Amino acid sequence: MDYLYTLSGFVVGGIVGLTGVGGGSLMTPLLVLLFGVHPATAVGTDLLYAAVTKAGGTMVHARKRHVDWRITGLLAAGSLPASALTIWTISHLPKQSPEVTNLISVSLGVALLLTAVAIIFRQKLIGYALSHADDAAHTQFRAPITVAIGTLLGVLVSISSVGAGALGVAVLFFLYPRFPAIRIVGSDLAHAVPLTLVAGIGHWLIGSVDLSLLASLLLGSLPGIWLGSHAAAKVPERVLRPLLATMLMLVGGKLIAA
Repeated sequence: MDYLYTLSGFVVGGIVGLTGVGGGSLMTPLLVLLFGVHPATAVGTDLLYAAVTKAGGTMVHARKRHVDWRITGLLAAGSLPASALTIWTISHLPKQSPEVTNLISVSLGVALLLTAVAIIFRQKLIGYALSHADDAAHTQFRAPITVAIGTLLGVLVSISSVGAGALGVAVLFFLYPRFPAIRIVGSDLAHAVPLTLVAGIGHWLIGSVDLSLLASLLLGSLPGIWLGSHAAAKVPERVLRPLLATMLMLVGGKLIAA
């Protein structure tokens, strides 16, 4: 089974490299639906997987000065305490009980649907934000709204491992429409590292991480991300993103209905 995990890591890594969408949107439902991994273990393992894979990308963006550390700090101010509180709450629920399984599965399904919507309507969202970029309401409350969004992401990511990628980027594009896209992506990626690390360590402490599974996934995903990133320029985004959004909607719907 280990080689299948490694192959899955390679495929997901390649798609992440091609599209930039977070691996949690793909890896967690793959582990749950295809391999039958318990949702709590899939989420916990994927969070540490995401922390490792995103750390390398953050280092690259930081060296190129593509990270706005103020935005990253505002997001983390909300997300890290929210993540710790969410993990603490989960730790007091019966482990691998039907209630916990259902909570994680439904949360994962909702997160996937929201991610799909963010992918589909990303350009329209950016256009709307640009047209209202100078409104007083858009600028006056930007910082507290960023903290609040970080709080929501902290809860969602800790329960489902999904949301730190496409959802975070979509919200930042709306709040900071005049920022260069690469700076938005870099800032969101930098925020995702401490968030997934805190949530992942929390899941590990409560026994929801499979370290051998984590190693198998990383073995495949790291070369997959490298190859996908190099092939990204050759694959039209207008083809990839709708296909990815459709797949996420189908998988999200299945998890909610299960």
